[in-house]
Amino acid sequence: MIETILLISIWISFFATLFVLPSWIRRAKNAGLVGEDVHKTERSKLAEAGGVTVIVGFALGVLVYVSINTFIFESTKNFIEIFALTSSILLISFVAFTDDILGWKIGMRRRTRIILVAFASIPLVAINAGKSSIGLPFLGNIELGIFYPLVFIPLGIVGATTTFNFLAGFNGLEAGQGIILLTSLALVSFFTGNHWLSIVALCAVASLVAFLIFNFHPAKVFPGDVLTYFVGGLIAIVAILGNFEKVAVFFFIPFIIEVFLKSRGRFTKESFGKIDRKGNLILGYDKIYSLSHLAIYLLNKTKYKASEIKVVALIWSFQIVVVLIGLAIFNEGIFR
Repeated sequence: MIETILLISIWISFFATLFVLPSWIRRAKNAGLVGEDVHKTERSKLAEAGGVTVIVGFALGVLVYVSINTFIFESTKNFIEIFALTSSILLISFVAFTDDILGWKIGMRRRTRIILVAFASIPLVAINAGKSSIGLPFLGNIELGIFYPLVFIPLGIVGATTTFNFLAGFNGLEAGQGIILLTSLALVSFFTGNHWLSIVALCAVASLVAFLIFNFHPAKVFPGDVLTYFVGGLIAIVAILGNFEKVAVFFFIPFIIEVFLKSRGRFTKESFGKIDRKGNLILGYDKIYSLSHLAIYLLNKTKYKASEIKVVALIWSFQIVVVLIGLAIFNEGIFR
């Protein structure tokens, strides 16, 4: 009964984003905050930074969760962790939204973004989130002590936040990846006894589902850095608070691969493809610098040819396979 009532917060997140998003699309266009949809024959201008509506939905859902616990169940359990999580996410989102406003061609310097995102981890550092011992192959458990909150928490948040932003640029891709990963981490949270963390993660999933309705092909709005930074940061924070960092890192394999591919082009090559005369996607470079490039290459080896929807579906499928393998590998530690 208690958990059923708490699920109201998830629905609040969904409907809040769904309600706010159409207004954001109109206002962003009127303000000139738009970007070009490069994977269409007719390159229309779409509203940018739509991920800010996901932040709104998520924040409202979490606050409703806190309110239900406070006024109905008279419980303040895990409130310190929840407010630290929310504070970090809002700081990360502010950095990303500022970058969106400045424009992705200009934006902040990479070093500036990294420093500001590291600064956003301070609420979690302040509460000494997570456990300071980690298990390593052949070495067993290693106690990191004060180095865990001061070094590993900022590194984890910066790494996940910036890396999640690498694999982007296709209608629905980022939101879909976020839904898959956060749903998986919500499942892990639930079965490891962190029910509150599961509901918080599902608030984000609900907001992303509402956003995907407008962002899937053909998109009406772009997510912007504000969404990718939010999702990447939340993935890291959920893993830290739930003490299943190894599981989250495994789930993150597609993005780790993306980092290696991007490094081939010194992080200057874009993930986009090009449109040929028949409307199919082709590679824009001689080499593969992104998982999206690899998806285009593989699809064009078949008779079906590459399109934006097929590229996104292939990457989503790969992510789901990685998650399923991860759940199988870490089965004993999760389903206990």
